Amino acid sequence: MSSARLSTVVLDASDAHELAGFYMRLLGYEVRADEPDWVLIGPPPGAPGTALAFETEPGYVPPVWPTRRREEQQMMLHLDIEVDDLEAETGRAVAEGARLADYQPQDDVRVLLDPSGHPFCLWVETPA
Repeated sequence: MSSARLSTVVLDASDAHELAGFYMRLLGYEVRADEPDWVLIGPPPGAPGTALAFETEPGYVPPVWPTRRREEQQMMLHLDIEVDDLEAETGRAVAEGARLADYQPQDDVRVLLDPSGHPFCLWVETPA
């Protein structure tokens, strides 16, 4: 058995602090480390969740979702965030700065784009 554990997902952005602030509001996370071009956030002590880090990249180019032409920056990953009330949490995410993606592939998932253009999904578990 491996001793490796996923501890953090790092997202590039044109402004690490701005994007960290969005995810802190969305997830109720707090700052764990803060540097001029890098921020680490995570759940409050004792709460479950994976940490997120944000790094300022001067040449950052937002990804395209859904995939289109090959010349454009393609999505490399996205975050899935489980919620209890899809409609309410979608509204809250938009109020915090996200925007609803034009293409919505499923009824129990909402694809949104964070302020830096990274796609993320809010989803609610539905009965099988």
